[in-house]
Amino acid sequence: MKSGSVPTLFNSGEEVVVNANEAVRWAWDVLEPMLADQRYELVEAELAQQGSAVILRLYIDKPGGGVTLGDCQAVSHLVRPAMDATTGHLSGYLLEVSSPGVERPLRKPGDFERFTGEKLKLKTHRPIDGRKRFTGVLKSFLDGVATVECDGRLYAIPADSIHKANLDR
Repeated sequence: MKSGSVPTLFNSGEEVVVNANEAVRWAWDVLEPMLADQRYELVEAELAQQGSAVILRLYIDKPGGGVTLGDCQAVSHLVRPAMDATTGHLSGYLLEVSSPGVERPLRKPGDFERFTGEKLKLKTHRPIDGRKRFTGVLKSFLDGVATVECDGRLYAIPADSIHKANLDR
C-alpha cells in the first residue's frame, strides 16, 4: 500500500473507506498503552491491503526479547475487543500480530538508546553530508541525534531527519 493512500474495505456488501494514517494512529494511541500494561512493547503498526482484505499488522516485543506464538496469540486476544468496539470500522480488519524479526525497526528514541552498539541500516529524508543511506554501527543516541559509524566515518543524524531505521543482523 502506498503511503497516504486510503484503502477500501468491503464489509457486508457496503463500501467503507478507511484512512490508513488514522488507523495506525489509533493503534499507537489506544493499543500501545494497553500492550504496555501487559509488558509488551508495540514496535510498529501498519495497515496493508491484500486483495480486498485490509490488514492491521502489529509488531510486538517484550523485555528480554523472544516473542513466542503464545505471545502473539495473547496480544491478538487482548487487542481484538478494542478493535471490535471502535466506530472506525476496525472490526472489519484482519489482524496480524508478529515479532519484529531480526531486522527490527528502530522508531522511538528508546529504541536507538537500547540498540546502541548494534549494526543498522538507516535512510534519511534529506541528505546528510551528501548521502541518504547509511549502513553501519549505531555509536550513540544523545539529545535526539544518532551517531552512526559508516565506512570509517562518524555521521551525526538528527532524529527528525530519519525516514527509516532497522537493525542489520
